[in-house]
Amino acid sequence: MEILDYDIAVLGSGIAGLSAAIHASVESKGKLRIAIVSKLHVMRSHSVAAEGGISGVLYPQHNKDSEKLHAYDTVKGSDYLADQDAVDVLVKNAPQAIRFLNNIGVPWNRTDNDRIAQRPFGGMSVPRTAFAADKTGFFIMRALYDELIGHGNIDVFHEHFATSLVADKGNVHGFVTFDMADRSVKAFKAKSVIIATGGFSRIFGFTTNSYSNTGDGTAMAMRAGAALKDMEFVQFHPTGLVPSGILITEASRGEGGYLRNSKGERFMERYAKSKMELAPRDIVSRAIISEINAGRGLKDPVSGLEYVHLDLRHLPKGRIDERLPMVKELAMKMLNIDPATEMIPIRPVAHFTMGGIHTDINGNVVHGNGSLFKGLWAVGECACVSVHGANRLGSNSLSQCSVWGSITGKEAAAYAQRAAPDPDRFYSIAQDEEAHIADVIDNKGDITPYQIRDELQGIMGRYMYVFRNMKGMARAQQELAGLRKSVARMHVADKGSTYNTNLRDAFETINLVDLAMVVTHCALNRRESRGAHVVIEHPKRDDRHWLKHTIAYLSQSGVSISYLPVKLGEFEPEERKY
Repeated sequence: MEILDYDIAVLGSGIAGLSAAIHASVESKGKLRIAIVSKLHVMRSHSVAAEGGISGVLYPQHNKDSEKLHAYDTVKGSDYLADQDAVDVLVKNAPQAIRFLNNIGVPWNRTDNDRIAQRPFGGMSVPRTAFAADKTGFFIMRALYDELIGHGNIDVFHEHFATSLVADKGNVHGFVTFDMADRSVKAFKAKSVIIATGGFSRIFGFTTNSYSNTGDGTAMAMRAGAALKDMEFVQFHPTGLVPSGILITEASRGEGGYLRNSKGERFMERYAKSKMELAPRDIVSRAIISEINAGRGLKDPVSGLEYVHLDLRHLPKGRIDERLPMVKELAMKMLNIDPATEMIPIRPVAHFTMGGIHTDINGNVVHGNGSLFKGLWAVGECACVSVHGANRLGSNSLSQCSVWGSITGKEAAAYAQRAAPDPDRFYSIAQDEEAHIADVIDNKGDITPYQIRDELQGIMGRYMYVFRNMKGMARAQQELAGLRKSVARMHVADKGSTYNTNLRDAFETINLVDLAMVVTHCALNRRESRGAHVVIEHPKRDDRHWLKHTIAYLSQSGVSISYLPVKLGEFEPEERKY
């Protein structure tokens, strides 16, 4: 086993991870050695798939915007589960984050007077979403990658799969990986570790997420003793392409697209008359499924999936070509549909995990016992700070990644500069994980990772979709418990050393099953409907009993749950109308 010694190790290489590494480097004036470790090539991180844009108050006098209005939209959109002190950090720092990205070369769409153009997005009171066509994530990633190449103190390790944190008594000192190229085990030793591994919506089969979004860092943190927060809240984006689940950006509605049922009706008038198609995502997703359940949907003959239509036919063709080129490309390549002349089949699709690793306002990870880990931060979709609460507004995610990328990078750099040397136990702990990797390879089981994953995604799709019920969630919990036992019988057929994707898939499957169990456990306990968590038997939001965060952690008896109050502020909870 090779030991690689760094001051800071960043696990994950999307917008959050790259931002954290760059800001850590700047904070230390290039004096700290920083590693970015990714299970993919960095430019294949899921952030490249972000389409619509990034939110921030850039020109308040021009469009009558304000930080207070952005905060109000975010808190209301979260169904009042967001911590308002964290929301204040988001809205105050987002404009600076966007301008930093501008300075390093993101090619924003611009207005005639050379301002950064901003489009409307769901739940936002004014156009607040800066964008680069409908490929915003890709352009941000390209600019960040180009920027980090200029930092000689940052080393990038592509295609290294992390299996475990090296943790000892509330201190984190690094993590263990295997190199996909040759399966060699490498332990990254670091004074500061930043987890930036993204979400885990691959617990569902019908999802916008890359196959790589398996919650590895979240599961590793939980097993090391970290608490997870608000895991029951999984966002279903209203417009997933049928039958693939590929994202059709919210920008298609921000640019004026309509939703139509099988009768050709713009049905959102029944559900959010003032906002129509630009209501928050949870409301639009429920509206679509309600139309389908009422018999006003259509059915895909191959997959059997029911859907409604996204209609862009009334938009000027030039607008589609300029601002929605990827939507056009996807529709034509996947379905041979030209959105300028034909409607696009869509239905709600698993998209974003509001819950994740419990952190304080600076991204420092919280232990299950309530104390802060020393030397461990989480940022991006894997972290729950919490700014999104029960429902994220579109384009706030890239703001979150950029803002807390800067915060955690600076915090990790400051800690690394004052931290004591790592303990001698690092090597022995890493050796234990090396033996565990060998055990997974050598296991003589009778079930494959792919059988387990198929069953997992079937369970989650049946019982944990847009509308949930108590009986179904209890059934999911029971079936997942049985599935977790079958993980012990998982067999890795490929014993080779070169790009052993079978071994990688086995570890990912373990992570997915563990996280799905936590999601279901937390959901079954929250007996109300709030944001993305809708329970048929408890259809109303219940602030008296449930205005609180769910905190889940591993105990001797399995998953245990406690609760924390939501941090309120200027905006008192009120009925959520659009």
